[in-house]
Amino acid sequence: MFTAESVWLAIGFAGQLLFTSRFLVQWIASERSGRSVVPLAFWWFSLGGGATLLAYALWRRDPVFAIGQATGLAIYARNLALIGRQQRRESQA
Repeated sequence: MFTAESVWLAIGFAGQLLFTSRFLVQWIASERSGRSVVPLAFWWFSLGGGATLLAYALWRRDPVFAIGQATGLAIYARNLALIGRQQRRESQA
């Protein structure tokens, strides 16, 4: 039987796995191209992991952790917006 605490612990670990996956994606993309690159998937993993970890931090009632994740979410969302804008400009050109 699952308790609320065990479900939230699983959510926390899932968020950490998503968040950590972004580094793996970035590393593999950089190795393949022979230079440092930040693929689009990096930002999506950042957003997904950050949102999941924010939910976990709020459940834990940890203001330090929550503020850190919320700040990161704003940055990840902004990067995705900038990338989307650039892609739209390139497709119109």
